[in-house]
Amino acid sequence: MRNLKIFVVGFLLVYPLLAMADARDVPGEASWYFYVDLEQMRSAGPGKAVYDWLRDEVLDDVKEDSGLDIERELDRVISYAVGDKEGVLVLEGDFSQNTRDIAMAFVASGGDIIPLKSSGKTYYQFAGDSELPDEITYDAGNVAFSIDSLKEESYLSTDVKGKIIVTSTEGHMQELLANNGKIAGSRSHKGALMVLSAEKTLVQAGMRSAALGADQWDSNVLRNTEQAALLIAAVKDKLAFEANLTTTEADMAESMASVVRGLISLASFDDDMDPEALAVLRGTRVEARGNSLSISMAIAPGIVVSTLRD
Repeated sequence: MRNLKIFVVGFLLVYPLLAMADARDVPGEASWYFYVDLEQMRSAGPGKAVYDWLRDEVLDDVKEDSGLDIERELDRVISYAVGDKEGVLVLEGDFSQNTRDIAMAFVASGGDIIPLKSSGKTYYQFAGDSELPDEITYDAGNVAFSIDSLKEESYLSTDVKGKIIVTSTEGHMQELLANNGKIAGSRSHKGALMVLSAEKTLVQAGMRSAALGADQWDSNVLRNTEQAALLIAAVKDKLAFEANLTTTEADMAESMASVVRGLISLASFDDDMDPEALAVLRGTRVEARGNSLSISMAIAPGIVVSTLRD
């Protein structure tokens, strides 16, 4: 059960990377969001190689430790946070009764089971575990993250069909239950996080730099970045990567673009570089428009998996 807690809350409140497929579903005040479509990833196409790596390095371990068969049941993971504490995690898939029982055992491990009601649906409050250490390091992939939030109270519901919902506040849980697991976003919200999208999206992510304390970082680039968004999509036989930064000033966007182009140019003279990697670098597009900087590239799945394994 300890491993299940680490898995759920690690995604929920700490790892600022899982975006909704539509900007209308991202709360305007969100500080970060992350979306991964495992169903799309494991289907035939360039995402399959990355999914195989993910299964070998992470999913099999989760199944062994917690009993959750993610490969068969989990299709999408959606997560976002408002501020630095109010986190939401929505797991989507065809969940078995065994998985729902595990979720309830998770609730029971924190104390008494007290059903709560909202919009005709049931949810439960559960407490964190104060005996867990402040940081857990996974051997597979060597991923480390803080889990201080495990010591706080959170909420869980399995009462929306095809979803398991976990929130760090009761208000968020009630709002999600009222809207069948979704929360109303706004394209027109001033300063809302940008969302990059594609037809066959695998991963979307975005963050508001100031909300994560970027104004206190040593890097001048980070201090002058207001927002960042990432998209990974399947395009023909390649994985398309696109990153977009919104800077405080147009001059900063152009300066950053110049630096990136310069680094690419210098790397191109490395005689030891793999020819495929060199082709990726030379095909990278870097463009600055106003206070926006975009970087895009297409990479063969084999190169991506090789990099992940290294």
